Amino acid sequence: MDALIRVENLRHVYKTASGDKLALDGVNLSIDAGEFVAIIGTNGSGKSTLAKHFNALLLPTSGKVFVDGLDTSDEENLWHVRENVGMVFQNPDSEIVAAIVEDDVAFGLENLGIAPDKIRERVDLALDAVNMSGYKVFAPSKLSGGQKQRIAIAGVVAMQTKVIVLDEPTAMLDPQGRREILSLVKRLHAQGKTIIYITHFMEEAAEAQRVFVMERGKILRVGTPHEIFTNVAEMKRLGFDVPVAAELAERLRGKFKLPKNILTADELAEALHR
Repeated sequence: MDALIRVENLRHVYKTASGDKLALDGVNLSIDAGEFVAIIGTNGSGKSTLAKHFNALLLPTSGKVFVDGLDTSDEENLWHVRENVGMVFQNPDSEIVAAIVEDDVAFGLENLGIAPDKIRERVDLALDAVNMSGYKVFAPSKLSGGQKQRIAIAGVVAMQTKVIVLDEPTAMLDPQGRREILSLVKRLHAQGKTIIYITHFMEEAAEAQRVFVMERGKILRVGTPHEIFTNVAEMKRLGFDVPVAAELAERLRGKFKLPKNILTADELAEALHR
């Protein structure tokens, strides 16, 4: 079966006043339907540029991006690509366009020309999916940062896209807000959505099925969270934090005989108990 998203030798060059800037340099990856993948990288590694290629907000300078088998560079495919891939960014205030929550969630559906009765049905289902049904007539300005982000996600859920790309969706939230959004994302994945999650928070990335590590516009590593984050020395060398349990296990190995693949607090507690 073909991957839902396939990237082949993707290069992207930004034209700037000071000259060309290479943002992506020969990226290759594939993501299957129903996967939950995380993309991590330091600032300037190309994460957000890559994300914008998944629904053709950006087009390749060279190389190819395919969504559901369709080339994103072909203008005739643009509508279908964006029906399949929804985007959520880090600042919900920049995405909210309406004065009432339910109108904001309906905005994308209205642009698609969905029938009014179907719009109301989809809006109600989307707000229920993000636990915001009680806020449909609220002004978004009255909501917390985490609630606003849930409304932004509801707008994508209402579009019924196969893929949800989240570009640092918790970057502007407090710890409680981050936990709420991650819990929501995991629930959407459990319901069958394909999730592409870009984050600076390694504990969040550790919840994914696979992790892509980016550096200087390239995919440097690909693996499960256990394969990526339990290599503490390598991650530190690349400038990343690691989940607390993985780092603590690394420090304790001088005193205890612990396995190499400890990632979570539960795994560390079990290993110490044994």
